[in-house]
Amino acid sequence: MAKAKKRQAMGRGLSALLPTDETLEKGKVEGRVLEVPLGQIETNPFQPRTQFNPETLEELASSIAALGVIQPITIRRMGSEKYQLVSGERRFRASQSLNLDTIPAFVRVANDKESLEMALVENIQRDDLDPIEIALSYQRLINEINLTQEEMSNRVGKKRSTVTNYLRLLNLDPIIQSGIRDGFISMGHGRALLAIENPRDQLNLYKKIVAKGMSVRETEQAAKPKKQNSQPKIDNYTTKHLDALSAFFGTTVQTAVDKNGGGKLVISFGSEKEFKTIRKKLNS
Repeated sequence: MAKAKKRQAMGRGLSALLPTDETLEKGKVEGRVLEVPLGQIETNPFQPRTQFNPETLEELASSIAALGVIQPITIRRMGSEKYQLVSGERRFRASQSLNLDTIPAFVRVANDKESLEMALVENIQRDDLDPIEIALSYQRLINEINLTQEEMSNRVGKKRSTVTNYLRLLNLDPIIQSGIRDGFISMGHGRALLAIENPRDQLNLYKKIVAKGMSVRETEQAAKPKKQNSQPKIDNYTTKHLDALSAFFGTTVQTAVDKNGGGKLVISFGSEKEFKTIRKKLNS
């Protein structure tokens, strides 16, 4: 009972700092912070976060049990005594686990598109999202909110190059994406793997990284394209005569072929005598 009173007092204290204007203005706080019954709030179908760590939720619940919900959640009104979460699902879930009756909440007016954008942007700002969740949030802002990468970088306060690097992770094999989400490899490993075009080779190196615990630097080196031998292959019409030429001149004979298909014979000699012998055979 004492804890409940403490939480209610905290809610009233927060609401006293906010405007009491009840007018509905699009995208603005509808009124003061309300103590909203948890049973009247539904979760956000646009929630970009797909994984909630049970341990951190339990830690948050312990904090709420001791101090109350310090930062109100954000909700939007869906009807009479019916609301939907915009942001703050971890606080909402932790409060549910404590069987609390109410939770302090800002009430905003937003349509589905605005609710999605607010939820995505709010989540992107958090430190505990994995790189793939962030990349998927960026992708949804592009596809469903119709933001350009430039507009999105301004909206979330990130450099455009940073946004691009996250989006590129979605080009990785789904198995590798899962590896990033589960912490088997880092975003740096993922970016290094993008240098490999062949999906099978990419996946093979991923398995090697996990098995051997390779660093990002080692992965970058392994992912570098192998240099092709610029020396053209010697055609059969030369190689099949090398033994005969060597026997004829009594020394080693080699061929070298240039990129245009032309070439030369290299006849080795070890002394002036051998040179004269080769010259005689050439003149005969």
